Amino acid sequence: MKTIAVIGSGTMGTGIAQVALMNHCSVYLYDISENALQKAKTQLEQSFNKLLQKQKIAEEQKNQFLQNIHFISSLKEIHHTDLIIEAIIEDLNTKKKIFQEIETIVSPQCILATNTSSLSIHSMIKDLKHPERFLGIHFFNPAPLMLLVEIIPTILTSSTIVNHVIHTIQQWKKITVIAKDTPGFIVNRIARPFYSEALRIYEEGIADIATIDWVMKNIGGFKMGPFELMDLIGHDVNYVVTETVWTQMYYDPKYKPSIAQKRLLESGLLGKKTGRGFYNYSQPIPTQPTIQDSTLHQQIFIRILSMLINEAADALYCNVASKEDIEIAMTNGVNYPKGLLHWADEISISTIHNELQRLYYWYQEDRYRPSVLLKHKINSNHKFF
Repeated sequence: MKTIAVIGSGTMGTGIAQVALMNHCSVYLYDISENALQKAKTQLEQSFNKLLQKQKIAEEQKNQFLQNIHFISSLKEIHHTDLIIEAIIEDLNTKKKIFQEIETIVSPQCILATNTSSLSIHSMIKDLKHPERFLGIHFFNPAPLMLLVEIIPTILTSSTIVNHVIHTIQQWKKITVIAKDTPGFIVNRIARPFYSEALRIYEEGIADIATIDWVMKNIGGFKMGPFELMDLIGHDVNYVVTETVWTQMYYDPKYKPSIAQKRLLESGLLGKKTGRGFYNYSQPIPTQPTIQDSTLHQQIFIRILSMLINEAADALYCNVASKEDIEIAMTNGVNYPKGLLHWADEISISTIHNELQRLYYWYQEDRYRPSVLLKHKINSNHKFF
């Protein structure tokens, strides 16, 4: 597939366009806003200039990339494309409407894909004439840097189309995993406890933000603590994903959002991009724990890790993805220091199960119920790998 259309010229759409350009595709970047297209053009030029300065590309390559990008405000210009990736706002009706229009323009052979991170892929195919060529292709932000891409077929997607897309994305030097169309897919589902359990510990007054972040970085080996990461992602994004997964999972308490995070969103304190979130970025960010208690530190770590492993085990039990793809997704999509299922084997599944049982007994909340798969592994004395 050499001719690609990207619908939506925001940060994600422009990033996907850059990935395709750097893999020798001709790219049509569409937006209804001329200002947005101009901003995307400037962003791409700046990105290629930085790569040129770092000697990662040559001047001729930069010029070729810029020659291969076409900024368009009419969908009629995408009629000859091989693959279309939609990256507009997370609004189902808007997405459905634009795909119905696209389908009247492109050939029956053109593959249609959405980059949604939280909406149902199946919910977009009802009114399509050729649903067999539609699927999810979920890049992570920033698309040029993040290696992982989740491929999400529907029950109607042709296996030939799936294989063709996997081959193409892998040619773009990305790592692909296959996910079932469930809320959050792999990464955004399994990662929820990293944020939600840290928030729960903070809201209960067990530990403060700086201590929790320090624990997960220095004991857990995570590159960023949960509060740092939420501030970086932005609460307008992170909270909304949490709320979406929670509502689409029929209000399962495992995914319940946090009032503390909601208040930040309501106040416009969105994190690093606004200068204030859980941290105040006009002041030095703490690098040491406020609470000096090694026993408490270990309790915080094992509690959050147990919830993460439980979610990974549940995703495997529900056939969201293979155990191999779950490990690949979490180490490449959110840069976890280890695959969660391998981590469970290393610590021992019994240790994780006992921690979840302890939490369940203490709180009497379904939030802490151990996955059935953890029970199976203990009863059969088997590991994940």
